[in-house]
Amino acid sequence: MKIAIGNDHAAVAMKQEVAAYLKELGHEVVNMGTDRAESCNYPEYGEKVARAVAGGEADCGVLICGTGVGISIAANKVKGIRAAVCSEPTTARLVKEHNNANIIAFGARIIGIETAKDILDAYLNAEFEGGRHQKRIDLIHAIEEKG
Repeated sequence: MKIAIGNDHAAVAMKQEVAAYLKELGHEVVNMGTDRAESCNYPEYGEKVARAVAGGEADCGVLICGTGVGISIAANKVKGIRAAVCSEPTTARLVKEHNNANIIAFGARIIGIETAKDILDAYLNAEFEGGRHQKRIDLIHAIEEKG
């Protein structure tokens, strides 16, 4: 699977560990985040990853900032993106199964690397259930189309 990863200055170290972990699992990782500790603007990285996912250049995305919230809000502004902040594995599994999230996000200041790995495992091993959940995804898309 091709996974785009983006981050801001608060998450450089975690991004590097997450990318290495994803590569160990056999995934192709595309680094779209910063590798510098100097303050930067997380919306730029959220948008880069979201556009790559929405455009089919990546199968899914992982976003990391201090909390995961700001970068996911930015990503969700891109049409077709369903980015969800996850702080534990159950939510990560459910956002894929029920919401067909195509990007997950978490906070480098909120969780540790082992929890991040558990979140990634739960998300990547889950599958969208469709059925009644597809109707809800269609309703989300209808909202998006209204602008």
